[in-house]
Amino acid sequence: MAMIWAGIGAGKTHHHCVAIDESGHRLLPRRVANDEPDLLELLTDVLALGDEVTWGIDLADGRAALAIGVLFNHDQSVHYICGRAIHRASESYRGEGRTDAKDAAVIADQVRIRRDLHSLRTSEETVTDLRILTGRRTDLVADRTRTVNRLRAQLTDIFPGLERALALTNTGPLVLLTGYQTPAAMRRIGVKRPETWLRKRRVPRADRLAGTAVETAGRQHTSLPGKKLTAQLVHTLAAEVRVLNQQIADIDKAIEARFREHQDFKVITSMPGLGVIPGAEFLAATGGDMSFFSNADRLAGFGGVAPVPRGSGRISGNLRRPRRSNRRLQRAFYISALFSIRHCEDSRRFYERKRAEGKRHIQAVPALARRRVNVLWALLRDGRPYEAEPPTAQAA
Repeated sequence: MAMIWAGIGAGKTHHHCVAIDESGHRLLPRRVANDEPDLLELLTDVLALGDEVTWGIDLADGRAALAIGVLFNHDQSVHYICGRAIHRASESYRGEGRTDAKDAAVIADQVRIRRDLHSLRTSEETVTDLRILTGRRTDLVADRTRTVNRLRAQLTDIFPGLERALALTNTGPLVLLTGYQTPAAMRRIGVKRPETWLRKRRVPRADRLAGTAVETAGRQHTSLPGKKLTAQLVHTLAAEVRVLNQQIADIDKAIEARFREHQDFKVITSMPGLGVIPGAEFLAATGGDMSFFSNADRLAGFGGVAPVPRGSGRISGNLRRPRRSNRRLQRAFYISALFSIRHCEDSRRFYERKRAEGKRHIQAVPALARRRVNVLWALLRDGRPYEAEPPTAQAA
């Protein structure tokens, strides 16, 4: 049986593919357009080279989505190798130059000799939708953070006291800034007028917010240069943040509605601290299929919460955070661990025990996240929700 290994260096408009045999000899180097007819022609030509083909690729979605879909539709085995691994591996091959064709050859050879690469799998529709929705939510949250930072900077230029007094991610302060931006305007209108204006827009605790703003304005009588134009920018940025808040709220509802359709929704959300958004991030990153992870250690390693040793010679026992991990999954594990400290007695006791042992906060939280991975993996393996008291085996 002739074995063939094919590596694909994915690009936006074109991919580079190199197929090799058991000895590493190049059989088919080709540049192919990111278009279905061309990809099908490539697949036919590679399959004609041997009896069994194993594919490797440097992207798991995005620009490589069509190529991966074509391979999956023809029952091909596809492995993923990250760009960093390709870059490091290419240093051991002849030549210092780097081209897309060389990357494709390195991918093919690495798939041939390595046994620890992740196999890509087809995802069910719910998981695919959650991956899209959570990715969009991440973009919106990043846009909101940037816009809030710009808003803070502009408001500080003309009214630093108000910037310090307001929580600019909340609806009330944002509504206020769409109507009033300068200390002179707030001093002139007094408290009643902005309070009434805020109440009409259904802002909670409008009296307190208006009083804080007017009181802060009373402490600044200096008119700063550019206040008129800056006030316009503050108005625009505050309106943009409100729009982003609404978009995030809408996509949160869409995520929850889609997440509830998955069979593991109740199991995942039963874990204290692992609510809808972190749970959806977990499902989007892992697919929810624990058979892909032979044990909890592999899941922890994939999620970046299992420390890796770093020692050499006489140096031993040093541990560091892993660099090869899924960052979104790692973030979901950390956020859920932080929430569980406040809402779960068992998690709080574990965290406090680690602090009593001399661990810092940034050490105790990852330790808690790692422990929680064991629990989550077992719950998904058994298909049962979390219980504060584990079930006891009944005597026969």
